[in-house]
Amino acid sequence: MTTSTAPRAPRPHGVLPRLATTAALALTVVGTAVGVGAFGGTPVQGAGGGLLSADATPLAPAGGAFSIWSLIYLGLAAYTIVQWWDPTDRHRIRVAAILSMLLNALWILVVQAGMLSLSVLVIIVLLTVLAVIVRRLTASAPRGPVEAVALHGTFGLYLGWVCVATCANIAAALLGAGFRGFSTTGAGSPGPLAAGVVIVAAAVGTGLALSGRRSAGAVAPLAAVLAVGWGLAWIAVGRLAGEPASTLVGGTAAVAAAGVVIAGITTAQERIRAIRNAS
Repeated sequence: MTTSTAPRAPRPHGVLPRLATTAALALTVVGTAVGVGAFGGTPVQGAGGGLLSADATPLAPAGGAFSIWSLIYLGLAAYTIVQWWDPTDRHRIRVAAILSMLLNALWILVVQAGMLSLSVLVIIVLLTVLAVIVRRLTASAPRGPVEAVALHGTFGLYLGWVCVATCANIAAALLGAGFRGFSTTGAGSPGPLAAGVVIVAAAVGTGLALSGRRSAGAVAPLAAVLAVGWGLAWIAVGRLAGEPASTLVGGTAAVAAAGVVIAGITTAQERIRAIRNAS
């Protein structure tokens, strides 16, 4: 007696999973509206005693960094639309995608409530979920430009940005708990510790670039690399042109951002060269 080890073909799902995805997107949009101060809520930057503002810790990106959320939300909307016309969920990411949107909304609510320590747990879970999504997306190449943008590009950007946001969130929570290593006041300099965290974030970004060389689908990890580089660049702007000023952190972040982006470009060039050679 033999058993087949062939992979199962993806089967179309019913309308309920697609409705659930749409509902999760709606909750995310509402949560975001609350997070920017709509409905009488406190903007995220002012919640938690201002510990998440652009000048609260040396790991906080300058305000312009957060414009990346516009692309991420547009991408999530595109993914939600696409999954109505292509319900097979061949990458097996639907449940994780729904969870990522719900966690995003939950994070905003937790921050609004001033529970920064709990927000760290939420964002770490979100980071893990996004890593799972990108891992699954790298198993196969996109089936066209729509899938490349709506799925691979969206969740890649989402993962990369949350990598940087997690660092800033942890620094803010530690400061709120009384840890002075990321404090911007007092005699002690927070520069060396913050610069070390920046280097770790850059290492993660470089690792994502390297993973794009070995995987069938390189769009998601490369999008993540761009988002990490974006976040690091805005940390550099915040430290070199804003407060709290730190030449060490700003310079480290600038070099790290450039290094991460160069690693991504190198990977993209290698993939393009490989595709041309194969054709």
